[in-house]
Amino acid sequence: MATMADVARSAGVSVATVSHVLNGTRPVLPHTRQAVLDAVEELGYTPNTLARSLVTSRTRSIGLAVSAISNPYFTEILQGVETSALEHGYGLLIADPHDDPRHELKAVRLLHERRVDGMIVAPSAAPGDLVAYLRRHAVPTVLLDRALDSPGDDAPAFDQVCADSAEPTARLVTHLAGLGHRRIGLVAGRPGLSTTRERIAGYRQGLAAAGLPYDERLLVHGDSESDGAERATAALLSLGARPTGLVTANNAMTLGALRALRDAGLSVPGDIALCCFDDFAWADLFRPRLTAIAQPSREIGARAVRVLLDRLAEPDRPAQSVRLPCSFVHRTSCGCPETPEAPLERGTRS
Repeated sequence: MATMADVARSAGVSVATVSHVLNGTRPVLPHTRQAVLDAVEELGYTPNTLARSLVTSRTRSIGLAVSAISNPYFTEILQGVETSALEHGYGLLIADPHDDPRHELKAVRLLHERRVDGMIVAPSAAPGDLVAYLRRHAVPTVLLDRALDSPGDDAPAFDQVCADSAEPTARLVTHLAGLGHRRIGLVAGRPGLSTTRERIAGYRQGLAAAGLPYDERLLVHGDSESDGAERATAALLSLGARPTGLVTANNAMTLGALRALRDAGLSVPGDIALCCFDDFAWADLFRPRLTAIAQPSREIGARAVRVLLDRLAEPDRPAQSVRLPCSFVHRTSCGCPETPEAPLERGTRS
């Protein structure tokens, strides 16, 4: 098996230079770097990552803790994280906290014990113990998808990468209102999640913009799950004056809402118009095709990796909060003809 010394002799450089090239610890002239990489390829040299981690206190690994990995939204985020991590020479360790605060803490502690260099975490609705652990151990962390509020004008305690939620939800509501709907319901997510709060805020903003009153009976919680959304939608349909338009706040809840509508013998959009937050691969296959807000899932994951690497390079820099824009995908479940999808007028904030 080839050693680093073998690579150095073949490339005509010092062992220290080989180390700098492989670890990115110091700039190396392009032709020298290429000579080292050619020697690595020719000799089939494989770095001893365990030995390197003992010397550098870095494992070149990232911990990812996200719930519902089977959810297409998080699956795409995972692909973005993995691709970006590999591009930067990092491995990935994954844990599923199941949106349970107690399990969340165990999952993050397990990743930390594996000596990951940093973590990317989608926090639960009650992340107090998680936050305390990350702060106590000074773990370089990027919060993903779900943000933590900062008190007053304070800067965020952690780096955060999320998609916009309020404005896109308002866009769905005003779209339905523009089609003549005056009773528009919302199947919201799990209470306590920032995405739930923001989408409820967007729902109310959309009603206000359309000159419609807010009726608390038209807002129900599906707890971010299909079964919960099915029950919540059934409750909406049992109202004396049921909604004629419906917004669902994530893709899993869209499926639950559709089951409830089917069981009630209602058609979309004939009996009730439907718009959903989260586009997914088979949304285009439904009849009618689902009008949706598409989040930049892979870019969220990739950006989270880049922000984490920035944090590892500059541990003392101020935390940053990145918001990525969504797209409005216009199909037919809202009750109008298809038009080309139109991006929301929103830029990235950092």
